[in-house]
Amino acid sequence: MIPRIELQELVAFARQHSSFYASHFASVPEQVTALTDLPVIDPAHYWKGSQDLDRWPVLTASLGNALVFKTGGTTSDGKLSVFERREWQTLVEDFGRSLTGQLNKGDQVANLFFVGDLYASFIFTHDALAHVQPGVVEFPFTGHVDSTVLADSISRHRINVLAGVPAHLLTFAAWLEHQGRRLECIECLLYGGESLFPAQLQLLGRVFPNVRVASMGYASVDAGFIGASHRDCALGEHRMAQGHSVLEILDEQTGEVIEECDRTGRLVMTNLTRRLMPLIRYPVGDRACWRELNRTPARKFALMGRSADSQRVRVGILTLLPDEIGDTVQRLTGSDDWQLVIEQAGTKDILRLKWAPEAEQPASADTDRRLHHALIEHYPLIEQLNADHLLDVEIHCCTVQDLSRHPRSGKRQRVLDLRVYDSPPMEHR
Repeated sequence: MIPRIELQELVAFARQHSSFYASHFASVPEQVTALTDLPVIDPAHYWKGSQDLDRWPVLTASLGNALVFKTGGTTSDGKLSVFERREWQTLVEDFGRSLTGQLNKGDQVANLFFVGDLYASFIFTHDALAHVQPGVVEFPFTGHVDSTVLADSISRHRINVLAGVPAHLLTFAAWLEHQGRRLECIECLLYGGESLFPAQLQLLGRVFPNVRVASMGYASVDAGFIGASHRDCALGEHRMAQGHSVLEILDEQTGEVIEECDRTGRLVMTNLTRRLMPLIRYPVGDRACWRELNRTPARKFALMGRSADSQRVRVGILTLLPDEIGDTVQRLTGSDDWQLVIEQAGTKDILRLKWAPEAEQPASADTDRRLHHALIEHYPLIEQLNADHLLDVEIHCCTVQDLSRHPRSGKRQRVLDLRVYDSPPMEHR
């Protein structure tokens, strides 16, 4: 819960300084007593115009002392997210303090996140590690480090913690297994940006026999710090970041606030620390359920996959933007009937783009090939993940009846994430 005075101040500030929120809250009374008094943000409307930061109506001030990152796509088409520098410091300090429970004094941490092209993950992790108490030793390799160099450095410098995205950690693990190497010195593996699944955990356990696997925390470049990872969290579980953000879980069809445990809905966040780019009842794009009763301090929740209306879809290190994919399908096929289906087979993600042709546009194998080529052209990381045996992309022409709809509302589900998120926790060693 947000104290009434703090909520009132946040809403009044956004109304006064952001033309987006002035319009968004036009029908909201001046006095606000609860988050449910406020409408949920439509992400498509929120991000409209964000490519021009001088005119983006969401911002409450012009950029003067800020950091700019991208949230997905390429530099030219990815949405831009901005932090005033004091807001960034608050973010990394809070996140770093939350990491303290996952790390021990003097841990030797390899930072394997990615840097460059406006990506935030490496810089974010680097800054957050500086606020872990007591301190740790960081080796800032980035995700571009050669596997041989990384393996030799781990042994030479007695590195005992790896931090990175699952796709890169799995690529390194597969390389180690192919080389017949096991790194018994690795005691902790901290992942972020995507979930891990049982077959992937088995691979990691084979090459890192003494490892404890845990999320390093739940954050995104658009929403900021969403959930903290504590030792009592199973894989996929996090705790609310008290004082930094407030979370709600809403029924995906009715918008009803869900308070009971184990009922899945879409996750909506209100950030309490950002003023330059306010986020008030912002859908983060994930589905979740509560694991603890209402009013439990730092209430625990579990992620349950991407929501059907997500503005971006993470598959390993790949970020897909459904709106862009829809534009591509429309351009190449003339059809607006399509769906992304994400499944998993062993350590590999399966991404299926299903589309239904219009009556006057008969299907052809050539159309499927052109769609496949267009996806790879727009998302070149697909080829890298495919070469690493982490992703298969399939194009399926189908009938409209083959496209899944929500069982209650009948609405088309643009994104259908069928990966199983209730995976058993990896044994703590």
